[in-house]
Parts: sequence; C-alpha cells; structure tokens
Amino acid sequence: MCEKSRCSWAGDLPIYIDYHDNEWGRPVHDDDKLFEMLILEGMQAGLSWLTVLKKREAFREAFDGFQPGKVALYDERKIQELLANEGIIRNRLKLNAAVTNAQAFLKIQEKYGSFHKFIWAYVNDTPIQNHWEKMEQVPATTPLSDRISKDLKKMGFRFVGSTIVYAFMQATGMVNDHMTECFVYQEGKA
Repeated sequence: MCEKSRCSWAGDLPIYIDYHDNEWGRPVHDDDKLFEMLILEGMQAGLSWLTVLKKREAFREAFDGFQPGKVALYDERKIQELLANEGIIRNRLKLNAAVTNAQAFLKIQEKYGSFHKFIWAYVNDTPIQNHWEKMEQVPATTPLSDRISKDLKKMGFRFVGSTIVYAFMQATGMVNDHMTECFVYQEGKA
C-alpha cells in the first residue's frame, strides 16, 4: 500500500494526521464550527497547535459545545470555573476574550444573518487556491488577513491579530494552503 503524501507539518502523530486529512483547509460554513475555530486559534497564540488539539474535546465540553449564545453569557463565576479546569488552556485574558468574541460574533450574526455570510464575503464565497511547493513559501499573514483582523478588532473582537486570522482562514478552508504534492490538494478536497 502506498503512503499518502501529506503536508510536512502533519508529521506522524495520529491526531495531527487526522486533523490534516479531514479538517484543515476544508471549507467550513457552519457558524458554531466557525466560532469554535476562531476561539481555538486565539487560544493557540503563543502555544503549539498540538496543545490545542489535545485539549479540544475538553474545550468543547467546558465551552458548551462552542455555542456563541451560551459563551456570550459567561460571567466571572464561569471564568473562575474555566480557570480551574485543567483540561483546557487556563489563560484569563484568552478566556475573557472568548466571551467578548462570542458577544461580537452574535452581533455579526444579527447584522449579516450569519457569521458565515460575513466572513466568507471576504473571499467572495470561494476559497483562495494557493499553489505552494514548500512550507517556507506559506505566509504567516497576508494583506487580506491584515484587513480582516483590523475589521474584527473594530467590531470588538480580541485575540484576532493577522497571524491568528490567517491561521483561521487556513483551518476553515477560506484559503487552501495544502502543498501541491499533498493528496488533499491533488484530490481537490480542500
């Protein structure tokens, strides 16, 4: 049996391979899933994505399945509960930002009908298809991620710097940054 060619960052850890093969770069249009990825990308700041992936199920449980309507209502008592939860990343600034971001997320849903409509309009509802041959070619930010970051900050979001926004765009398939030799790129699944 021939081994599939993957982006080098997927490595050989099953959790990374599964994320690469089945999620990363695949277009996401569900608002709850978009909210989850926005929060998790913010939680990852200064840490490895592997750390976040290993804690993802605990995050889902602690954050009520990443339902923005519930997260938006979290109070100081809930923040204290989260800070005591060893299964998640326990950073007060990031936890407070998640609540603030849920509130801003709901305002966008109210104004645009869905977060999906708002965020995907930046790419005209069509993923940006890149053609990278080496990981070193992939940028950490782009002029578009700069613009989205700036717009989100104006709307009250936190932990949405351009690098976080670009990682969010990659994760949710707004941009396809799979390497050209990767089977996902070749199958056109992303």
